[in-house]
Amino acid sequence: MKQNIEIRPALFEDLTSIVTIYNQAIRSRRATGNMWEFTVKERVEWFKKHNSDTFPIYVAEIKGEVVGYVNLTQYRPGREAMSKIGEVSFFLDEEHKRIGIGSALLEHVIKDCPRIGKNTLLAFVLDVNFESVKLLTKYGFEEWGRLPSTINIDEKVHDHLIYGLKVQ
Repeated sequence: MKQNIEIRPALFEDLTSIVTIYNQAIRSRRATGNMWEFTVKERVEWFKKHNSDTFPIYVAEIKGEVVGYVNLTQYRPGREAMSKIGEVSFFLDEEHKRIGIGSALLEHVIKDCPRIGKNTLLAFVLDVNFESVKLLTKYGFEEWGRLPSTINIDEKVHDHLIYGLKVQ
């Protein structure tokens, strides 16, 4: 099914879809530490902080519909020695899971790392986000750290996992 998925740089016009998908992740209580949904207006500055040459956002489209996205953000901003590390986050529309979108997005960003000057990717995930852990390990990410019992969502406590990949 992956052949029907187009990956491209995100445009400002995609922000409504991106926010809709992220808000689904917030409601799931398994995919992010954010507890309250965002408006599009609240995410404009976040969107503007991304740059296609260093910290891109890519969207996945099927038949012109944005069905997922991946973004890289700076790890420990302001620390020059860490500039080759990118923190990767990916989110999929609930209606379009398990058809290869996550794989397509992750493959794309890994292949793009040499162009954008990244040699290490980090992903921070909740221990209950089994789907993301499975996808990350499929692409060679390994658990590099665990912050035990540090995330509190709706009075449930979770571990915060750190997965890493050295990009060749």
